Amino acid sequence: MRTHLPSRKAIAVLTAALLATGMAACGNSDTGGSGSGDDGKITLGFSQVGAESGWRTANTTSIKEAATEAGIDLKFDDAQQKQENQIKAIRNFIQQKVDVIAFSPVVESGWDTVLKEAKDAKIPVILTDRSVDSADKSLYKTFLGSDFVKEGRLAGEWLVEQKKAAAGPVNIVELQGTTGSAPANDRKKGFAEAIAANPNLKIIASQSGDFTRAGGKQVMEQFLKANPKIDVLFAHNDDMGLGALEAITAAGKVPGKDITIITVDAVKDGMQALADGKFNFIAECSPLLGPQLMDLVKKVHNGEQVPARIETQETTFTQEQAKEALPNRKY
Repeated sequence: MRTHLPSRKAIAVLTAALLATGMAACGNSDTGGSGSGDDGKITLGFSQVGAESGWRTANTTSIKEAATEAGIDLKFDDAQQKQENQIKAIRNFIQQKVDVIAFSPVVESGWDTVLKEAKDAKIPVILTDRSVDSADKSLYKTFLGSDFVKEGRLAGEWLVEQKKAAAGPVNIVELQGTTGSAPANDRKKGFAEAIAANPNLKIIASQSGDFTRAGGKQVMEQFLKANPKIDVLFAHNDDMGLGALEAITAAGKVPGKDITIITVDAVKDGMQALADGKFNFIAECSPLLGPQLMDLVKKVHNGEQVPARIETQETTFTQEQAKEALPNRKY
């Protein structure tokens, strides 16, 4: 009796089906999908800065959840705060022929070459949270994010109001974010512009804590050893401020009283410190950009015109306002 062998076509179909099943079962949970393929879904390649803070973790969660809800296949990459990792990820997205690329740049400069590669491949790019300093605005479709200069300015204006009766010098130390990053550059600029209104307000030390709690603690310890009189700390994010709290307490000082503490972000841990009287003021920077980003991804994929700059809506918090907001805080 002769055995009937399957046709080449049947074998090819079976192989494709097995491969698809294997990919679904064994795929990296961070990729979210396997490409645009034939399912009609939009594929988004997203390169994240890293996981350096509570803000960034909330931002990543928002993006992943929003992609799932929007039916978008997400290829997610964590750059671990290294620009070379982001450039490599973007080139991988180009090779994979994703439909749209979005990323939050580690630093502002050095993106023109890879962005031109994406443009040549006809893959639209969206900047989210942080911008780039490229003179060629055609290299990306839009920038979705906060006004970092405004955040720094709001922090400075609050301090000017609080210290308007100060008769002598008010010594300020500044914990900067990652060197060369847009939020670090812009928050520093906005804060400096605002406090210039009162010549008594002087920044006596300014150094990067890299947006991390460990960095904030380490640099604050150095500040305290080098400067016997510190009146104010301005930290470019909550996490560095939270790290600084440990250093301040260990030095025998009372955070929020002996040293006025101003931060940016308003993540839950920062808001709790504010409500507890350890922080004095926070300028909000919302990480919940996912839904807006997915809306933009769909629009640019469909060839629709979008604004070149889309600013997120944010506010500020005092200690009493933090107490009111905390119970309903999403991040």
